[in-house]
Amino acid sequence: MAKIISMTGYGKGEHNDGKRSITAEIKSINNRYCDINVKTPRHLRFFEDNIRKILKKSIQRGRIDVYLNIDYISESDTVIVPDICLAKQYKDAIDEIKRELNMCDEPSIDTIIKFQDVLVAREDKADEEELRICVESAVSNAVESLLLMRCKEGEQLEKDIRSSMENILLLIQDISKYSETIVSEYKEKLENRIKELLGNSYELDENRLYNEIVFYSDKSDINEEIVRFNSHMEQLDTALQSGGSIGRKLDFIIQEANREINTIGSKIGNINITQIVIEVKNLLEKIREQIQNIE
Repeated sequence: MAKIISMTGYGKGEHNDGKRSITAEIKSINNRYCDINVKTPRHLRFFEDNIRKILKKSIQRGRIDVYLNIDYISESDTVIVPDICLAKQYKDAIDEIKRELNMCDEPSIDTIIKFQDVLVAREDKADEEELRICVESAVSNAVESLLLMRCKEGEQLEKDIRSSMENILLLIQDISKYSETIVSEYKEKLENRIKELLGNSYELDENRLYNEIVFYSDKSDINEEIVRFNSHMEQLDTALQSGGSIGRKLDFIIQEANREINTIGSKIGNINITQIVIEVKNLLEKIREQIQNIE
């Protein structure tokens, strides 16, 4: 049986091969789709597609932010290469600012090399395979850590949802109990109202009263809605047991359950049932909010 997985989590992974230490951090939040954003040092950007492939093997939904950092701990085949064209563009931009502001200071070399990507670290081709292994290992470790947290969050979400479901089923039983006396209460109320208005001298037309009660009984019958509502709760339970990527399915089930409880509330004006319907709707909304975090 697959586990319930939350879309919220954090994972960190590292890999050290003696030459370099790579750290991968992954943060995830809820999203309708699988939205992966990778931020790496410029000379590691050609690994981004591989990183996305690793993530998509384990993650179905969520906004995923990946941060990759590399520290060199010994001599390696890395070379530092200046981007002369980019540096010239920075200098030209600074010169334009100087002209507009009537400034005369010359930009120093220290200023220019501090701009992003003016100096770029690049791996020699012979070292790329080692680097790939290092990057993929760090990312895989981060994914494993992320999934562990997402599973723990999922377990708590399932626990909270099941607690709400238990309360809802008890409330639905109360609605069924109250609905059994609605017709008799309406009959008694109607008879008393007629006597109050016309007195005992009026001869009650039993046929018309009977027709009115039958009409009310049909109008206020909620047995079908209760059966369907309980069926939705069973589907919710089954989906939770199956686990996996079930967020969209759970959301649909809760929408249908909401439709049934709204119909019940609109059919019956009994104050006790109305109060219970409000409680059920609040619990369903709580479940719906929790489901938004399930993959």
